[in-house]
Amino acid sequence: MDRYQYLLVLAACLLITLPLEVVIGVRVWRRPRRLVASLVAPFVLFLAFDLAAITAGYWRFNHRYVTGVDLPGRLPVEEVAFFLVIPICALLTYEAVRRLGGALSARSARPERTVRPARGAKQTHQGA
Repeated sequence: MDRYQYLLVLAACLLITLPLEVVIGVRVWRRPRRLVASLVAPFVLFLAFDLAAITAGYWRFNHRYVTGVDLPGRLPVEEVAFFLVIPICALLTYEAVRRLGGALSARSARPERTVRPARGAKQTHQGA
């Protein structure tokens, strides 16, 4: 079971944040081109960093916690999944907070409603 911990943590992250798409309507998955565009730069950057660090011997992975499926450059498949899953979870969370924050801002920005007396009610005026 230890060798699947990395993947299980990534799956838990997705399971926690995916409902934001439906419940709050964050529309991250419904805009695939925008999603891919936001993932490409960090994916390439972090992949290059990991490959350089692994090659130089500065970075390694405990084989006890990974499946043993490595991509070229001795990069575990879990690490590549991390570079996709965590940014997606972050985007889902960010969009949910932004959407909820916008709804709260709109609610607080509404002008206060004045209470009108009921029809036929006697109005009193207190003068100074």
